[in-house]
Amino acid sequence: SEWVLGRGWDQNDWEVKEFPTKEKLDKAFPNIPVVLRRIDGHALIANTEAMKRAGIHPQSMVAGGEILVNEKREPTGVFIDNAMSLIERVIPEPLLNQKITALKTAQNNCFAVGLTTVSDAGLDKEDILLMDSLQKAGTLKMRIYAMMNPNGENYDYFLPKGPLHTGRLTVSSIKMYADGALGSRGALLLKPYSDEPGHYGLQLHSLAYYDFVCKKAFDAGFQVNTHAIGDSGNRIILKIYAKYLTGPNDKRWRIEHAQVISPADFHYFKDYNIIPSIQTTHCTSDMYWAEERLGPERIKTAYAYHVLLMQNGWLINGTDFPVESISPLLTFYAAVARKDLKGWPPGGFQIENALTRKEALRSITIWPAKGSFDEQFKGSLEVGKAADFTILEDDIMTIPENKIPTLKIIATFIDGEKVYGSGEEKKYL
Repeated sequence: SEWVLGRGWDQNDWEVKEFPTKEKLDKAFPNIPVVLRRIDGHALIANTEAMKRAGIHPQSMVAGGEILVNEKREPTGVFIDNAMSLIERVIPEPLLNQKITALKTAQNNCFAVGLTTVSDAGLDKEDILLMDSLQKAGTLKMRIYAMMNPNGENYDYFLPKGPLHTGRLTVSSIKMYADGALGSRGALLLKPYSDEPGHYGLQLHSLAYYDFVCKKAFDAGFQVNTHAIGDSGNRIILKIYAKYLTGPNDKRWRIEHAQVISPADFHYFKDYNIIPSIQTTHCTSDMYWAEERLGPERIKTAYAYHVLLMQNGWLINGTDFPVESISPLLTFYAAVARKDLKGWPPGGFQIENALTRKEALRSITIWPAKGSFDEQFKGSLEVGKAADFTILEDDIMTIPENKIPTLKIIATFIDGEKVYGSGEEKKYL
């Protein structure tokens, strides 16, 4: 039967900044299961019909997750982090033709904003092989850095073959999650949330599990890319990475987000060549409420992108769509201005952690290519490298800051082939 699925709600944007409950969904959809994911993908709301099909009852529990309940101890419909799996396991898989249509649509949306490579953070064998076949058939022209989910089927298929670089597809990493997200209070903190006493967030797996995945990757010569947002989530992963990396190395293991770091922990990035993979729009999306969550001290070393850059002299920057906007222009703008689209706050949020325009440009071009071991092949316009480039209507390095977000994309090229543009590019070439 049909399910209604969606994504994008954020209670922090509402008048009453509280998690939604199932009642309105039940009224509108009494007999159809509905599941709507929070914008960050770390929480969902399900209606009663969806919970019924999943066999949810008041005693349902899951480690590393939370099922919100009302005063009668009944589930409200909100499932956080690992608890989401209780609902997700009964949602029917999309059909093959639906997947192909979705990939083609996503590709066109990416080309229209100037993207030529996408990092997909957490895929299974079936979808990676589908992308590979569509690339080989010429249906997908987008280059993809696919991080595999940590499971037996993926390990058995990919690890014995070693890192894969086809030119269009790179499979050289395993994606893990240390914790949840700050917006849904799942990010794991060393001290309780400033706006929820006694609550530390969620550690999604055991230390033994993280150790097991890191050993698998290390032995096979693969990267580990771990989502870590809270200062405790980051510390746990940095320490386990340090155990395997032992000192200076070129493994390019990554921390995805590296959002809140204890001042005592920045040195791990430098000492063990751990690469921060950041998304600068998180700073400008979260800045309105992040201090409520973290308090005046912890906020000082949150979104500390300049400090992170200084550790190794490079870092990776991305959009994090669909959590944030798909446009890399907004990523660039957030990195250099640390303001929202209305120009707030006037001086920029914690502006000492802004990147220069040159650093910001590298963070979305050559450094991500380096982050997937593809820097010899792409990431900069040099003789012998892939002709992947975007033509903008003006110079992003010199135009006034406030003009960056609305800069027009004239054309996008991959391998010298125009994949987006109306023909206007002739006057720019």
